[in-house]
Parts: sequence; C-alpha cells; structure tokens
Amino acid sequence: MKRCGATWAGVVLAVAQLVWAEPGREPHAGNPIVPGYYADPSLVQCGGTNYLYATLDPWGDRTLGCWESADFKNWTYRTLNWPTKDACKSPTSGGSAVWAPSVVRAKGGKFFMYVSVHNEVWAGTAEHPLGPWRDAHGGKPLVPGNFKPGFHMIDAEGFVDDDGMGWLYWGSGHGWKNGKCWAVKLRSDMVTFDGEVHDVTPKNYFEGPFMVKRGGRYFLMNSTGVTIKDTYQVHYAVGDNPLGPFTEPADSAILITDKARNIVSPGHHAVFSKDGRDYIRYHRHSIPFDEKFVARQLCVDELHFTADGRIEKVAPTHDGPPLVRDRLAGRDVLPAMASASSAAAPHFAAPCALDDNYATRWCPARDDKGAWLQIDLGATRKFSRQEIRFEYAWKAYCFTLQTSDDGQQWHTLADHSAEPVTGSPVILDQPATARYLRLQFPADVPGRDISVFEWQVMR
Repeated sequence: MKRCGATWAGVVLAVAQLVWAEPGREPHAGNPIVPGYYADPSLVQCGGTNYLYATLDPWGDRTLGCWESADFKNWTYRTLNWPTKDACKSPTSGGSAVWAPSVVRAKGGKFFMYVSVHNEVWAGTAEHPLGPWRDAHGGKPLVPGNFKPGFHMIDAEGFVDDDGMGWLYWGSGHGWKNGKCWAVKLRSDMVTFDGEVHDVTPKNYFEGPFMVKRGGRYFLMNSTGVTIKDTYQVHYAVGDNPLGPFTEPADSAILITDKARNIVSPGHHAVFSKDGRDYIRYHRHSIPFDEKFVARQLCVDELHFTADGRIEKVAPTHDGPPLVRDRLAGRDVLPAMASASSAAAPHFAAPCALDDNYATRWCPARDDKGAWLQIDLGATRKFSRQEIRFEYAWKAYCFTLQTSDDGQQWHTLADHSAEPVTGSPVILDQPATARYLRLQFPADVPGRDISVFEWQVMR
C-alpha cells in the first residue's frame, strides 16, 4: 500500500489528494455514508428529512445510534431518549446490548420502533422520529427471549402494507446456523399480535429479515452467513402475501463479498425509495477487514426490481450513487494539507482526515501521548467555521484548538481540555485568521483513544 500523500498542485475540491493502491481508499467516496461504526440500519423519512437508526458497533451499546440529514449527504448525530438498556429489562432480557432497530410509520402517522435488547424484542412509539420515544408495550418485551426456545428472538422488522396493516418479522439462530424467521400480523396498535405466529423461513436464512412490496408481490429479504467472516450476504424470496409461502430463486444472493475491492460481509439491510429510485442500505466491514475488530460501516447502493418479479444483483460501490456523493459541494471548504505527531500505520496517516472519505481516518500511534493533528492552509486565511468528525460520535473528546501564522507561535482558539465534546460533527464557530491550525490532545490520553475521520475548515 502507498502512503497518503498530498501536494498543493493536487488539491481537489479543497481537500488534500491521496494516492492509494488499495480499492476503497480513494478521496471523495460516498460510501460509507456516515463516519464511524454502525450496523443493522433502519430509515424513515419525515417532512423532507431523513432519519437513520443503527446498532453502535462493536455489538451494540446501552442505546442506539441515530443520524439526521436533509440531503442524504451530510448527517448530524442525534441522541435518543429511548431505547436504553436500563429501560428495557425483563427476566429474559439478559446482559447483552441494544441493537438492530426497525422504525416504521403506522397508518395513523405515529412512529413505531422494534428493537433487540439481548435476546428479545421491545417496542416503542413516538410522534416524531427523534422522539421523545416511550415504551409501547407496558414495560415488557413484545417478544420475550423464551418465546421460541433454541432460537434468538432478535432482528425484528416492522412492515406496513399498502392497506395500512402492520406486520412483524423476526428471528435468528445460534452459532451462525439454524436461523428461523417468524411473522405475525399486528393490530392497529402495532404491538398486539392479530392471529398466530407463522414460520416463514426461506431456504437461505439466518437473520435480518426485511419485507418490501413491489408490483403487488412481497419480497422477504434477509442475511445469511457469518458477519465476522467474509460469508455474510443478502438473499431474497418472493410470495403473493405477507405470510408467503416464499419461493427463493436460484440466484437469490444479491449482495455478496468482493474482497478484491475491499467490500466484505455486506448485509443486514433496509430498502428505501427516493425520487423514484430504490436503494439498499446495509453495513459492511471497515477497511482493513479484521475479524477481531467488529467495526461495520453503513453504505448505500442502488437496487433494481425487474418486471418479472426478481431483484437484480447489487453492485456494491465505494463511490455510492449520486444520492450520497459530493458531500462538500457548495460548502466553501478551504484547501489544506495535514501532518501529525504520529500515525498508527501508513493507512492512518494525517492526510486521511482531509480526504472526504469515511472509510479512512487519522489515528496516532497507540502510545502517543499528547498527540496532535495539524493542517496547513497554504497561506494566512480567514475562516469562520470548522467541522470535526471523530471516530465515535457518542464518546467524549478533550482537545484544544490552536492557531499559528508561522507554525512556531501558537494561540488557543478553543479550549475543550476540561469540557469534553461529543457528537458528529463537532462544530467550532470561532472566526479567526491563521495559516496553521492544530488539534492538541491531552498528554494523559493515549493515541489509541484518539482518531479523526474528517476535519474541514470553511471560509
């Protein structure tokens, strides 16, 4: 692999250009669509705004991740009041985390969330996608962990049909095998089972069911394989009603690993439509792929249904469709070059924080205490705003922002050494004039706890 490198002649779209020998590390990639590690995405659209919910990797946390965007390109991290591990407890809730959300809008306009907490499913409701959310099932799980002994009661997915009727699909297996999918009709309250629960398991099924209707036919999609290996992939089966029976075509695998292009274990997806086009939103492993570090990222690619009732094989990309490209267009980002106190590896070098690609990031050496990341604007320039996207949107970071005209004498512009910040992006609105800017991290914080996906300085 070549090192990140940049020259002023090569600055493109106000970001230091990188030259990579490895697919997926090119500048200005649309995929991943948000910085950080998330899995099992769900999406709703409301009032022209998009809301994304996802598992916090690795393997969930005490709550969920949530992102908001008006343009599908620039996303802001939001904190939800529910679900939390503390609020979702039962005799079968166990010790595992909150994960695998599904959010749908019911016929009456309310939003309902079905979410896994350990080995069971909880349900919540809200008037708005950002809440406030509240428990919708009397403080107890909708599907308790012992509902079907021998199987995991996880990955619940809500579906609202054209007639407004709600349906619920869920289920997985143990040891990455013997997955089962159950389905049930819901009453108008979206949490009461209307009739018996049915086993609708397709042939190639392990987890992550998703129901979508096109052309009067019902496509039950799901993931199979092992997400921590390179075998995870998306399949589909087709039926004439929400309970099937579902027939799986011979070419049912539509989203699979392409290791030569650094696309590993794509799966646990959602399908959505925008401006007359269908898209598949899914997670896949971060680069470089590491079975010991479960760090999945969210991507979007186009999805095509055929007139004869099939789904075409998806071509997963790093560029992403036009919907998610050109994040920096019209944002007046100043050109810059980057340097740092250290880098954990060549593919974590400082210019990675300027490349407009959420698959790359700057990370200092693990034992680098007092690490810093510095950018050079090429000349003394006025700026009014900065946006920093750290590795984890929900974790707190301490730093000071320093400026300099000569790279020798430094002045503090913002001091967060004692008041850590969270969120993504972290926005600094202090106008100033300088050539050099430096993020200085505390001397007692090791490099392994510091990482920056992107840092942009605007006029």
